[in-house]
Amino acid sequence: MRLQEFWTRMHELFGSMRAESVARDHVLSAVGGRTAVEAIEAGVALRKVWLAICEEYDVPPKKR
Repeated sequence: MRLQEFWTRMHELFGSMRAESVARDHVLSAVGGRTAVEAIEAGVALRKVWLAICEEYDVPPKKR
């Protein structure tokens, strides 16, 4: 997964304003107690960050 794809999926799932908030503010235990932005900056694989968000927000498997 590329960074552009990650953000496209985030915007599709949450809308443009909420996607930014979710990525910057919501702490995800699956990526070491970091926000999505912190995890990405720390080098965590984008796919892992995306799946952590999907799990946290109960995203249906079709949209993952």
